[in-house]
Amino acid sequence: MAPRTALLALALLTAPLAPAAAQTDSAAARLRAQVDSVFARYNGTDRPGCAVGVSRGGTVPLERGYGMADLGSGRPITAETIFESGSVAKQFVAATILLLEQAGRLSLDDALRSHLP
Repeated sequence: MAPRTALLALALLTAPLAPAAAQTDSAAARLRAQVDSVFARYNGTDRPGCAVGVSRGGTVPLERGYGMADLGSGRPITAETIFESGSVAKQFVAATILLLEQAGRLSLDDALRSHLP
């Protein structure tokens, strides 16, 4: 993702949003249009794509899929597409553990049994 696109995506995802029930149709349409413009290059039947979800205050005002989940079968990505994380999850678990240690919530020397039954 280009730096400009990444900044726009970050701005969209961190902008204050009204809860889904309180959002007007025009606000929802504007959000969809903004997100669609950021991910337009991933949306096509000839390329792998991505899924995007925006969550704010316990609500999900936007879930969209762009591009294809499987080019061979022609299966598009939707908001319900399941992505296997594979080994990528290990990095997030490690970062989470280090943040918890930094916050004083655990020690790297703790026995696992002290946190999980």
